[in-house]
Amino acid sequence: MIYLASASPRRRELLRQLGVQFEAIPSNILEMRQTGESHADYVLRVARDKAQFVAKQVKERSLPILPVLGADTEVVLDGEILGKPQDRVHGMALLRRLSGRTHEVLSAVCVVDQDSEHVALSTSRVTFSRLTETEIAQYWETGEPVDKAGAYAIQGKAAAFIERLEGSYSGVMGLPLHELTEILKKIGREGA
Repeated sequence: MIYLASASPRRRELLRQLGVQFEAIPSNILEMRQTGESHADYVLRVARDKAQFVAKQVKERSLPILPVLGADTEVVLDGEILGKPQDRVHGMALLRRLSGRTHEVLSAVCVVDQDSEHVALSTSRVTFSRLTETEIAQYWETGEPVDKAGAYAIQGKAAAFIERLEGSYSGVMGLPLHELTEILKKIGREGA
């Protein structure tokens, strides 16, 4: 059993896929890149901040002490973190930028366990096919891209846009399972 420092349905689904029992306790932290912070350092820090925030909540609420999993996933194109779309116009602009291009997806995990901390980073490269304006508009109208980094969900309808994936499918989805499994093995919680 672990705590998941997230409200993400995708992360819940991926943990269930591994057979990991968990209780979700969303973390409410400010996600803002610091001056001079690399993209990799940023996602690792946010994953760590989420895990530490929930670990502190667990102690304050006198809940059973269990490992806490924090995660963060970001889409990077042209040296810029694209983030989640602010609205329809922004979301469609993000999809236009991704169209016919290769971008990186950085997905970090951090497990805080008692006095130890374990972090890992997955970097994947995703190539989109060329999208028409009609495809972009129709995809936006599905509602799927609204709360997704880079305005797409690889596990949803956007799978049809993915020409090539180098790296971790689950990492692009929001939780790199290989890296997480290695951490859970280290702390004796695989299949927890």
